[in-house]
Amino acid sequence: MVISFSFMVQQILTDLYRIEIPLPGSPLKALNSYLIKGEGHFLLIDTGMNRKECVREMSTALAGLNVDLKKTDFFITHWHVDHLGLAGRLATDTSTVYFNEVEASEINDISRGEENWWGKIVAIYLANGFPVDELKISAQSHPGRRFGLQQHLDFCSLKEGDKIEIGDYSFRCIETPGHSPGHMCLYEANRKILVAGDHILFDITPNIIFGSVMENSLKQYLASLDKVYTLDVNLVLPGHRSIMSNHRRRIRELKEHHQNRAKEALLALEDGRKTAFQVVPYLTWDLEYKRWELFPAQQKWFAFGETLAHLLYLEQEGMVREERKEDKILFSLA
Repeated sequence: MVISFSFMVQQILTDLYRIEIPLPGSPLKALNSYLIKGEGHFLLIDTGMNRKECVREMSTALAGLNVDLKKTDFFITHWHVDHLGLAGRLATDTSTVYFNEVEASEINDISRGEENWWGKIVAIYLANGFPVDELKISAQSHPGRRFGLQQHLDFCSLKEGDKIEIGDYSFRCIETPGHSPGHMCLYEANRKILVAGDHILFDITPNIIFGSVMENSLKQYLASLDKVYTLDVNLVLPGHRSIMSNHRRRIRELKEHHQNRAKEALLALEDGRKTAFQVVPYLTWDLEYKRWELFPAQQKWFAFGETLAHLLYLEQEGMVREERKEDKILFSLA
């Protein structure tokens, strides 16, 4: 049973709370941050963006729960800015910040060489047909650049099977790459809880985007869904929207969703070669805009990235081939 204290804070179980952190201007609406209380210690799972609206709501919630940040550790499910961005402002010199081994080795380097990292992404997007003027707007307005970490963090790197103990809770780390290169879930076997981050969402589908440091992100994501399917789970704590229980049914739905999206990409190529950008309007997007042309720059970035991920998946499955014509990459049916 979920007991409401306010719109923003909910007690889920004994010593386990959800804090809703607003994400202004994002279709995601809010982040689910989770707080676990131990004996004189706390664990905060995911934090929100590094922006004043998130700071204000998080500070109010933590004060209401009598949380001492000097006695608080952090677990970050993955490196996307809505989960990691605020950690640098909340963590103290006595905090341990747990983070997956894959992304912990990358994120501080990315922060230091930001322009070089973004430059590589931009080059790939340009080669796949994203118009240069629109790409500049999308890249400059990306929340990862505007609301990410502003300081170096010394992470405690975690890998598959590692454990985090807090109060009466014992969490086991499960590597679930796909939504991001090193995405990590937590599983509490005694209470059958899966802290899912953005691996499993119920009201919306996780964005599976092309990643420059991840080969075939969609294939990895589907394998990660299979990996957690067999877990005995009564409660799923996702990174956004509703808390639910039936993770197996949702996994089946998510896999069907990506099968349908792949079919749409194949249909888009039936009348000839296309860049990834030209394929995007053929796919179904659950957004309020009637036409692709009306998508805001930021949503075009994410839709394009997911389309490219599906095309690369289909290529590795032998159903699509790519060729370079001058400075552009074109996809066609194999």
